[in-house]
Amino acid sequence: MNALILFSATLFFLGCVVLVFKFFGKGGIYAYIGFATILANIMASLSIEVFHLATTAGSVLYASTFLSTDILSERYGKKTAGKAVMLGVVINVLWLMGTQITLWFRPSESDTIYKALKATFGVVPRITLASLTGYVFSQSLDVFLYHFWWKKTGNNLKGLWLRNNGSTLISQFVDTIIFVTIAFVGTVPTSVFLQILGTTYMFKAVFALCDTPFAYIARKINVLDKEEKSVCLIEQKKD
Repeated sequence: MNALILFSATLFFLGCVVLVFKFFGKGGIYAYIGFATILANIMASLSIEVFHLATTAGSVLYASTFLSTDILSERYGKKTAGKAVMLGVVINVLWLMGTQITLWFRPSESDTIYKALKATFGVVPRITLASLTGYVFSQSLDVFLYHFWWKKTGNNLKGLWLRNNGSTLISQFVDTIIFVTIAFVGTVPTSVFLQILGTTYMFKAVFALCDTPFAYIARKINVLDKEEKSVCLIEQKKD
């Protein structure tokens, strides 16, 4: 059941990235990154087993954020993708502050939800710190590598698979090491920690390969008006 849910969720969230891009352009991608970074922090606190391998439920959402920045890099340039990364950082910080402020309130005697919130938000600081640290380094690396490959391949459709996979697979590896180490070291047995580390990257690598068709679809979506096209061409040349 977990394998089916994870596979279905992968297709669903990757498809959502393309859909919001189609209907809302880069603004839709920005909004999706905000949604994904918040929900991923919640889902990442849930350890699951898929084919008897331990991983986190948030892996699929983290993977979709890399597709998001790759689309922005491909269609709008390095500067726009960098802004999306910073937006994710700001949202992570606001999420952390908001959850902790929520727990500062003293619940009334009739309240029935505080214990559940405390159980959920109580792990937020560590998870968010792990997520934020991994996000900053890995997404910045992803944008850098994407444009490194872009300079090698040019802005052509044939090189898209290399730009997409070459940047995502490496940056996902960095993200996995940072996130899993900060989030789980010392909280689970060493054997479980190593299993989570290995399987989380394995699943992220699979997700990264799955997002390639969606990157090609996004490349063909026409959402740019004449003014935006001129700006994007200038930014791509500068990058």
